[in-house]
Amino acid sequence: MSIVKINVLTVPEEQRETLEKRFAARAGAVENSDGFEWFELLRPVEGTDTYLVYTRWRSEEDFQNWMSGQGQAAHRGGGGGGATEGGERPKPAASGATLWSFEVVQQAAPGRSGPATE
Repeated sequence: MSIVKINVLTVPEEQRETLEKRFAARAGAVENSDGFEWFELLRPVEGTDTYLVYTRWRSEEDFQNWMSGQGQAAHRGGGGGGATEGGERPKPAASGATLWSFEVVQQAAPGRSGPATE
């Protein structure tokens, strides 16, 4: 059964462009990881300063393996964030973060009838 991790990021309006550019620069940081299934960066449309970073994984173990390796570098500012010209790490674009975890118990896709199974 797949699992979903949603990183809930509080991002002040003046930091939105910075956050989105950093995610765009991180191409490949997760896509080739064992067990990775899906990624989406969700921009708030109205009434909130909260971005959602949605990832889907084959298992909790696959997610934990990524977090202990490539994920650590990405969250430290590696994987596209990089250091500034002076060598220091860039200021975080988000002012807060929370990680939500879910198990996928039902899913649907276009053109399918009935419950999907894995």
